Amino acid sequence: MKRTVKDTEDSTRQIGRRSLFVGGLFLATGAVLTGRMRYLQVERADDFRLLAEENRINIRLLPPARGLIFDRGGVLLAANEQNYRVTLVREDAGDVDAVLAELARIVTLDMTALERARAEIARRRPFVPITIADRLSWAEISAIAVNAPALPGITPEVGLSRVYPMGADLAHVVGYVGPVSDYYLEQTGDTDPVLQIPDFQVGRYNVEARMERVLRGRAGTKRVEVNAGGRVMRELDRDPPDPGGDLQLTIDAGLQNYVEARLSGESAGAIVMDCQSGEILALGSTPTFDPNLFVRGISTAAWNGLNNDRYRPLANKATQGLYPPGSTYKMIVALAALEAGVITPDETVFCPGHMDVGDRRFHCWSRGGHGRVNLIESISQSCDVYFYELAQRVGIEAMSAMAKRLGCGVRHDLPMSGIAEGLAPTMQWKAQNRGAAWVVGDSLNASIGQGFVLSSPLHLAVMTARLATGRAIVPTLIRSIDGISQLPDQAADIGIDAGHLQLVQRGMWQVNNDRRGTAYSSRVEVADYAIAGKTGTSQVRNITAAERASGVISNADLPWERRDHALYVGYAPYDNPRYACSVIVEHGGGGSAVAAPIARDILLRAQLGEVPPPTLYPANQRRDIERLHRELPILRTPPTPTGRTVRSQA
Repeated sequence: MKRTVKDTEDSTRQIGRRSLFVGGLFLATGAVLTGRMRYLQVERADDFRLLAEENRINIRLLPPARGLIFDRGGVLLAANEQNYRVTLVREDAGDVDAVLAELARIVTLDMTALERARAEIARRRPFVPITIADRLSWAEISAIAVNAPALPGITPEVGLSRVYPMGADLAHVVGYVGPVSDYYLEQTGDTDPVLQIPDFQVGRYNVEARMERVLRGRAGTKRVEVNAGGRVMRELDRDPPDPGGDLQLTIDAGLQNYVEARLSGESAGAIVMDCQSGEILALGSTPTFDPNLFVRGISTAAWNGLNNDRYRPLANKATQGLYPPGSTYKMIVALAALEAGVITPDETVFCPGHMDVGDRRFHCWSRGGHGRVNLIESISQSCDVYFYELAQRVGIEAMSAMAKRLGCGVRHDLPMSGIAEGLAPTMQWKAQNRGAAWVVGDSLNASIGQGFVLSSPLHLAVMTARLATGRAIVPTLIRSIDGISQLPDQAADIGIDAGHLQLVQRGMWQVNNDRRGTAYSSRVEVADYAIAGKTGTSQVRNITAAERASGVISNADLPWERRDHALYVGYAPYDNPRYACSVIVEHGGGGSAVAAPIARDILLRAQLGEVPPPTLYPANQRRDIERLHRELPILRTPPTPTGRTVRSQA
C-alpha cells in the first residue's frame, strides 16, 4: 500500500523525537562519566596516589630534642647526648631470627637486651620499630650501614639520650627520665604519638616528671621511600620537630654539691632558701643515687639494692619525709601565745624539770630544770616546761592556725614528686582520724613538736624564712622557662606584729650566740655572718617511767632506728636575713650536737659562695673544721656555667 505524504511526515517526526531522546541520553551519560572521571583523576588524585604508593612510602616520626635544665648560674644539670642505635621493623624484616643472627655476626649483641627486644617485637604491632642495640660506637654503626642490604628491616639511627652531668648531686631535684612503659601509659593516659618512638624517654621523677609537657617538645615527621626490603632509598619531605623548652632552676649547683657532701654519711635532708625571694638554692637528701642508672632502664639488682636500703636513698627526705619537728616548733607556739595576748615578753615561768598535769608528768629535756625563764630565754635554752604552760593558755586551735600561717601543715606547690603536706593537728582532725577527743596532754606534746605534729625540712625552711623576714615567703624552684622569668612577685607582709617577731628572732639569735644557748658551740665568730636558729630533738620512742628512774638510755646505746632525730633551723646573717636553712638527720641524736654544726657550715657556704675558712669558727674547732673540709667529697673546681642555652638536634 502506497504511503501517503501525511504518513511520511508523521513517521519523520516520530523518528526525530526518538533520535533526540537517545542523543540526550548519550549526552547525559557522557556528562556523568566525565564528571566522575574528573572527580577520581583530579580531586582524589592525591588519595589514590598514596594508595598506589603505600608499599614504598613510609611516614616516620622524628623525636624532638628534650629541653635542657640549668642551674641559676647556667650550669648544665640535664643534657642530651648522641646515642647510636639500631632498630628493627618486624614487617620489613621477614625472618626476624635470621636477620638478628646476621646482625650478631656484625656487632656484639647483649643477650639480655636481645631477649628483651624479642619480647618487645612479639608484643608490639609489626610496623613499630623496636630497638635491638644502643650505645654503639661509630665503627659498629658504620659496619651495620655497609651491610644494610643483608639486613632487611634493620635501620641504624642517631638519637638523643638524657645524661646528668652532676650525677647524684641533683637526683632528688632534677629527677630522671626512663623508657615509656605500659604502666606509664596506663597511669597517665598520654596518647601523644611520639611515645611510640623506640627508646623515647619521659620524665619519671621530680622536675623531669612534673615539667614533662614543657621539656618534651613536639614530634616532627618525614616521608621516606623504601624498597621491597624496607631499606630507605630517599627522603621525600620533612616537618622538623619542635624541641622542648629549656628550664632554669633556682638551684645553685655549687651550694647543692656542698650540701650533699656535708650530709654524706648520714640519712639526712636539708634545704637552703633565699629569705627574700623564696628561691630554693639547695635541696639535699642523703644517701642519694645516680639518676643516669635509670635512663636506659635500671637493672633488677641495682633497683633492689636501692629499694631495700634501710637508709632509703630513693626517698627525698627534704620534701617527702615527715618528722616530729621537736623544739624547732616552739617559735610557732610562742607567736601564737603573743598574738593571742596570753603571755607578755617579760613574764616568767618556773621550770623544775617537769610539769604535772592530772595524773601525768611531762618532762623537760633538762632533768634539773631551767629555773625561771622568760620567752627569749625559753627559746634560747629550749625549755619544754615554758611551752607546756603556753600550750594550756593558748590551746591547739591557735597553735595550728599559726603553724599554717608560717608554712607548716600545708602542701607547698613545687614541680617535684610527692610533696608532703605535713600535719598541724586540731581537735576536729583527731576526732575524724583517731576517733577520740582532744586532751590537754595532746596540746602539751604539740607545743614541743611531738605527738601528732609532723613537718618536713621544706616546711621548716619556709617557716624560718617567714620568721626571719615577716613576709609570706613562697618556695619556688623554677627560675625561668626559655628565658621567661617564673619568679613570683615580692611576698606580702605576713601580718604578725613586728615586735612579736623581733622577740622570737632575738631568742633564735641567743640559741647560737648566748653561752646558755643550745647551739652555742655552733656559733660563728665573725658578726657579719652571725646565725640565728633553733635546735630540735624529736623522739621516735616512748621513754618509760622505769627508764627515767634508772637513767635514760643514751642514743649511742640504742639501735639506729630507735634513736632520736636531730633537727636545726636557722637563718643568716642575723641583722640582714638572706638565707634560711633547715636540716634533719634521721636518728642522729641531739639537734645541737649533730644538726646544728651541719647547718652552720651550709649557711656559711651560702653566704660566702665558697668553702668557709677556719677563721670563722671558734678557735678550738678550727683544726677539726679544716680536716672536715679537706675530707669532704666536694667538687674542688666549681661547675662551669655554659654561658648560653644550647640544644642538641636529632
